[in-house]
Amino acid sequence: MKSRTLLVVLIWLTAQSGARPREQMIGFLNGIAKTQLDARSRAVTGIRNSIDADRRKAEVREKILRLIGGLPEGRGPVAIREFHKTSVEGFRVERIAYESQPGFWVTANVYVPEEGSGPFPAIVLAPGHGAGGKSENWNWGGNFARNGIMALAYDPIGQGERLQYYAADPQKSFIGNPTGEHGEANIGPMLIGDNIARYMVNDAMRGVDYLVSRKDVDATRIGAFGCSGGGTSTAYFAALDDRVKVAASACYITSFSELLASTTGAQDAEQSIPHFIEQGLDFADWVEAFAPKPYAVISTMDDMFPFEGARQTVDEVKRFYATYASENKIQWITGPGGHGNLGPVSPAIMKFFTVNLKRTSDEPSFTALRAPTPTATIVTNNGQVSTEFREPSTVYSLNRKRAESRMAKQTEWASKSDVPPLQTRLRADIRSLTGAVIEPGAEFTHVAINATERRESYRVETIAMTSDDNMEIAGYVAVPNLITSAMPAVLIMDTRPASSLVAAGGDVDRLAKAGRIVMVFDARPTPPGTESIKSPYLGPFNLLSLRSFLVGRSIIGLRIDDTLRAVNWLAERRDVDRNSITVYGSGPLGMVALHAAVLDSRISKVVVANTLTSYRMIVDEPVHRNVSEIVIPGVLQRYDTTDLLTAIYPRPVIYISPQDALGDAVRAVNFRTAISAALKSDQNMGAPNRIQFQTIAPGDPLPLN
Repeated sequence: MKSRTLLVVLIWLTAQSGARPREQMIGFLNGIAKTQLDARSRAVTGIRNSIDADRRKAEVREKILRLIGGLPEGRGPVAIREFHKTSVEGFRVERIAYESQPGFWVTANVYVPEEGSGPFPAIVLAPGHGAGGKSENWNWGGNFARNGIMALAYDPIGQGERLQYYAADPQKSFIGNPTGEHGEANIGPMLIGDNIARYMVNDAMRGVDYLVSRKDVDATRIGAFGCSGGGTSTAYFAALDDRVKVAASACYITSFSELLASTTGAQDAEQSIPHFIEQGLDFADWVEAFAPKPYAVISTMDDMFPFEGARQTVDEVKRFYATYASENKIQWITGPGGHGNLGPVSPAIMKFFTVNLKRTSDEPSFTALRAPTPTATIVTNNGQVSTEFREPSTVYSLNRKRAESRMAKQTEWASKSDVPPLQTRLRADIRSLTGAVIEPGAEFTHVAINATERRESYRVETIAMTSDDNMEIAGYVAVPNLITSAMPAVLIMDTRPASSLVAAGGDVDRLAKAGRIVMVFDARPTPPGTESIKSPYLGPFNLLSLRSFLVGRSIIGLRIDDTLRAVNWLAERRDVDRNSITVYGSGPLGMVALHAAVLDSRISKVVVANTLTSYRMIVDEPVHRNVSEIVIPGVLQRYDTTDLLTAIYPRPVIYISPQDALGDAVRAVNFRTAISAALKSDQNMGAPNRIQFQTIAPGDPLPLN
């Protein structure tokens, strides 16, 4: 029994040790968030009257629209396809599809009251992040209709009948759950400075366009309601569409200070808009942008979205509404239980809408309802938009088309004199977009040597390099025994733990024996941790990336800083030839190496292996795998790898087995096509062989000599 207990303790300690780098990084990012949120609080505290509040609302809306990439053009009449109608006691259900953008069809159920002919008040119902989409809202749609309020329940992107990655066999998403679909679909838009939220908000707005086109709808009485993911959609859409007069968001509104400190942390793609916190925004801004119209924040006490955060937000919102003398229009509806447990508070929610939307003090009815058949909410004949409509649009196809006008043009540079201005611009762009802050040679890098192992012709030193917030990064340095002069240095960055790279017979061993000083360190965070994986395609760095984006940082930016710290340390060593420092990056660390080389001219050669060829490939391909840790929001608006390669001139770059966005090998001819602008620039500058393409077999030595 004692041995088993000891084993359990050792396993626990190992797990804690493995999680520590990730928890340290989270703590560092939370510290940045706190500073930014404190600045926001000071700004909001200065709002004294309705004039100040109006100014704040305008600023918030402008920021939100800029951060999500604006909204698609096109309002007014919306194309409709009617499919089926179902009559139920007290209401009927019209099953329709409306066109949100050209070819981008939204499947929806319209719950129409049986009594009266209207015009009725109407409400847009957004479901949570469940696979069933709109089918989850039969209960709410039916009850609203029975209380004289028409309801439009629609399928969000990646849910219900609108799967973006549908596999006919076995008739489900091959990406994973709905939040996985959202995350995968969001990668391409992020690269051009957009967010999937722009498409989600537009879907809801076009739903209002449809509702107000009906003669039996009162266009002056439009509401919005949703829970969980639907609470997110409702908060966004209501804040941006003035036609919404009454809104309620359930099981979503909290505060970022509480959310980021909780086990929930940063969540889904549309809920983690890059730069949101950095730009001085918090959950309260969604509600305050709606002021002074009636709004209900609905919270359950044991929700994954912290209850205390909701309390903080409601308190602030009430003060904001008070500047309009409308604090009575804010209602906080609370109930017991966990996430989405709206049963106990459903009558109160219905009462909020009948009072404020239907404008009656009559007590509403509320009876739990269930669809009569599993197919009662299905709109299309085949159960999916992708198989019902001819060549339907997807987020991927819409984004690819939009990218042509959003991406920076690839330039073929004419002469060597073009390089310095390009380097200056790119260095500013890299820092702005990735959040990298370290200046080459500008600060001392502290490296502690914790142990030394003697080998045949060199020694291996176990080191700890100090990084952000005094975090320590584990690594090793191999130093030849015989030093006759300053020696070339090699910095190796690999996805594998540094401890596995210093084994006898490996590249570190070979290079050290050949007279190279070799440094390896763990890329933060190693190991990546055990965060919830929304989809195998998104990988284990997805949520950590989203967290960093909120505060204007990125995993690649943090790793660039660590690379520059390592080069700083190597360049200060007397036994290192400062004119011969090679940086090798494998997989996602290859993209880090390219960025670092642009920022730091002391890097004399770059070798990248099994690395994404270009960011453009992510936009051009509908599916990607494990690119979250190298994503840079907005990068393609400013540059791609072709620009990085030219800015590294005249230093050589070796590509070993470059990859596409799925992680598959790219043929030499396709590689050269992808980076053709850089190759043409090199020809113009008289260096046609500076960028090399090589393929090596697994286990073969790196071509670093």
